[in-house]
Amino acid sequence: MAEEKFSNFLTDIIDADLAEGKVDVVHTRFPPEPNGYLHIGSAKAIFINYTIAKHYGGLFNLRFDDTNPAREGDEYVQSILQDLHWLGADPNGGIYYGSDYFERCYEYAEQLIREGKAYVDDLTREQMQEYRGNDAGKPSRPSPYRDRTPEENLDLFRRMRAGEFADGEKTLRAKIDLASPNMNMRDPTIYRIKHVTHHRQGDKWCIYPMYDFAHPIQDSIEGITFSLCSLEFENHRPLYDWVIRNLFGKEFPKQREFARLNVTNTVMSKRYLRELVEKHIVDGWDDPRMPTLSGLRRRGYTPTSIFTFVKEAGISKADNLVDMRQLEAVLRAELELNAQRRVAVLDPIKLIIDNYPADRCEMFDLPNNPNREVNDTTTRPVAFTKELWIERSDFFEVPPPKFKRLTLGSEVRLMGAYLVRCTGVDKDEAGNVVAVHANADLETRNGNPADGRKVRGTIHWVSCEHCIDAEVSLYDKLFTESNMNSIPDDADFKDYLNPDSVTTVPHAKLEESLKDAKPGDRFQFVRNGYFTPDSKHAGTYNRIVTLKDSFKV
Repeated sequence: MAEEKFSNFLTDIIDADLAEGKVDVVHTRFPPEPNGYLHIGSAKAIFINYTIAKHYGGLFNLRFDDTNPAREGDEYVQSILQDLHWLGADPNGGIYYGSDYFERCYEYAEQLIREGKAYVDDLTREQMQEYRGNDAGKPSRPSPYRDRTPEENLDLFRRMRAGEFADGEKTLRAKIDLASPNMNMRDPTIYRIKHVTHHRQGDKWCIYPMYDFAHPIQDSIEGITFSLCSLEFENHRPLYDWVIRNLFGKEFPKQREFARLNVTNTVMSKRYLRELVEKHIVDGWDDPRMPTLSGLRRRGYTPTSIFTFVKEAGISKADNLVDMRQLEAVLRAELELNAQRRVAVLDPIKLIIDNYPADRCEMFDLPNNPNREVNDTTTRPVAFTKELWIERSDFFEVPPPKFKRLTLGSEVRLMGAYLVRCTGVDKDEAGNVVAVHANADLETRNGNPADGRKVRGTIHWVSCEHCIDAEVSLYDKLFTESNMNSIPDDADFKDYLNPDSVTTVPHAKLEESLKDAKPGDRFQFVRNGYFTPDSKHAGTYNRIVTLKDSFKV
């Protein structure tokens, strides 16, 4: 995991409050709504809240914001739990559910009603919008139901809870300030009617608190001191503070906001991501092209690379768009050090060593990781036989300029094994090369030729007899547009899907040792990139990231 100690504007705020004695413990929380899978943007919120709590020796809570039952479910709960554990951000302060506080929220709502600070409104949603208006400089029209007595409001609210009214027939609104320049303070709705079965509470409730009301209550109950959230909640902070002051009469919890993490060539909207899943445009929430943490995990990304990327992207209040290639570069640097090397031929053509005995098989020791920084001297045996698979692109009958690999009459090194010289080819009826013939310098093995001649090219290979067949998925960016937030409002985001976001290689040839590889293992396929076994489809490998890219961190 990335180094946790860091400094930013959020830690400056916390340091000041600690120095002034306003708080004596740093207690944060991550409150995801279980209505979709977490994505790379969520990782920033997790990183900030988890790492700040750890930095100060404090507590970090996971709280499921399950106050809206319409699309919430246990599938999403379990995926969130798995993601946090995978990131190494297990909540030392506990795991909670917003729905467990429904009774407390209800009691606090009644308190506001009794104090004349909330009222039951009969306006429809459309009427409420009309009365509120959209001019921050002009006061909103008061609802005709704004001056109901506390007794009448209590009666109506209790009947709302009892299920007497239909969805949308009534709401409970906080009575704050219809002239506030902040539209969120103009008598916001704090309870609505929804006759929907809750994933944990069943049919016990038919009224549900709004997030802006429930969230500060939940923070206070759990002892949260710093409610750190993304910037879209900045205009909601006055309402958060209003709830805290009017129900608890104190300054803390304190809400502070940071800029969201936006990444190129993808979307973060759960609505968009859900549409991709439900229309089977992608292979589920964990499709390796998705920005979800489960998708990145299935693709082969590491939790360390994700937290390092978030940290390097920076923590501020300024919106920015981070190039996805920065995450790839972080991961590539990690895998260059840690990934075991293996041989895979993705587009195979047969190479026949004519002077090598057909009944012979010898083993060559190839390095597991030649990176000098790792100091790994271990090797593995790889079988060598008369017939081998090589990359089709490593042979040209008529080579392009400066081609250093195999062509008629030329000599190359078979990686870790013999020098071979091409002597001819076999072709099909259409004139396509179907096999390449060569003779090996059988005295060289993995050493230099006796006459000291220089051979410039080296190509990789696997034995035809001792290899496994695999399907390989080569992934690219999901969308063609770099900044998906900039597409026109009336545009269909699906029009920007990249038709080449995945290329399937059906019959790659892999060295035999990979037969025991399992999902989560990561390898460098020499000269081809970094790959991992797919967690859904046996016999399939996903390219995690290419070997090189021009992008500089």
